Amino acid sequence: MASLFTILRIFLLILTLYPVVGSFFWFCGALAYRYLKTNTGDRSWTNLPVAQQPLITIMIPAHNEEVMIRETIDYLFGQLNYQNFEVLVMNDGSSDRTAAILAELQTKYSRLRVIEIEANKGKAHAFNIGMYFAKGEYILSNDADTIPEPDALMKYMNYFIHDQDLNTAAVTANMDVQNRTTLLGKSQTVEFSSIVGVIKRSQSAINDSMYSYSGANTMYRKDFLIGVGGFRQNRATEDISIAWDHQMIGAVPRFAPDIVFHMNVPETIPDLYKQRKRWAQGGTEVWLTNIKKFIFHPIRQRYSFSMFVDSTLSIIWSFFFVISTAIYAVSLVYMGVTGQWQLFEEAIVLSLIFITFELFAGFMQLIAALLLDHHAAKLKYFFFAPLYMLFYWMVNPVTVVTTFIPAVKTILGLGTGTWVSPTRQSLQKK
Repeated sequence: MASLFTILRIFLLILTLYPVVGSFFWFCGALAYRYLKTNTGDRSWTNLPVAQQPLITIMIPAHNEEVMIRETIDYLFGQLNYQNFEVLVMNDGSSDRTAAILAELQTKYSRLRVIEIEANKGKAHAFNIGMYFAKGEYILSNDADTIPEPDALMKYMNYFIHDQDLNTAAVTANMDVQNRTTLLGKSQTVEFSSIVGVIKRSQSAINDSMYSYSGANTMYRKDFLIGVGGFRQNRATEDISIAWDHQMIGAVPRFAPDIVFHMNVPETIPDLYKQRKRWAQGGTEVWLTNIKKFIFHPIRQRYSFSMFVDSTLSIIWSFFFVISTAIYAVSLVYMGVTGQWQLFEEAIVLSLIFITFELFAGFMQLIAALLLDHHAAKLKYFFFAPLYMLFYWMVNPVTVVTTFIPAVKTILGLGTGTWVSPTRQSLQKK
């Protein structure tokens, strides 16, 4: 019995220190990626002559995108430093003017093709249909509100054309926040730097693993999409599930920090919370989908095992955080009502000490992120870091807990892939 309690104490200590140790882990991983890992995304690239440019299909899933679709397509055909590409739009049951705008644009651009899908069955469903109509051997997923840098396609192809890249399934780019006019936008600029600048580098530094591609802008090798049966249509996040599916067959994901794309982020708390719930549910779904593979075949999945362990700890810690926070709050109320002010003060001091360690670890992670990402261009947004750490770190575990049951229902075959596009604002209005 004593040994059982000892194991329980050690496990609780691990959960308590998980966010602090995790931040230092990502910090060290990012440095390892930068200074120790070979064949990283910070590679030089060359312009390919037109005759040597593989055909790329830029696929845009569109559901009620009348605000953004014209500007995005005009940009793609007018600004990209690449000639051999087509744009394929899957109009997924739009009820606004998206179809009319696309018909007009087709008279302007001969390389624009449109697939009309009558009923909205989700982004993954639209991708799977478009995948078999795509003429290119490489497919770039591009959201309707996403703008890749002019050299993006040329840089992407430099990750596929070398002998060392034969097993590369997909390359995901470095996301940058486009709408930074609000406090939420500025805060998410810091957050995405932390996620992209540190966590993805750390994941890539360890056995070339990656939790998730960026659904907004990732280049896929078409053969590897077909090889895993396309995107899972009943998942909350197709970009997370496809990344895990690729790694389960031994394919290699790549992170390209030198390829930048600009995307819109939620500008209201309700929209942000909806987005994070979807991300949390998607992460739990892939964990539940693959748990048997890791438990029964750990040697076979050894190269992705660290990813599975961290996902497991993250989900368990989320429940631990919510439950322990509730117990802590009730205890403080009880101490105050019963007049146990010394215990009340000690509880507050201990929590502040722990928060101080957590903030220090978080600042180390963020400093590394902002220095590595975009050559320290985002360092000016460092002052918005406290909002990120205090708010987003609390939102993430709450969304994991609240979406756990829906994730289980999805695994049991009760999930749905239908989607609703977020509120868009024209690029010209920013």
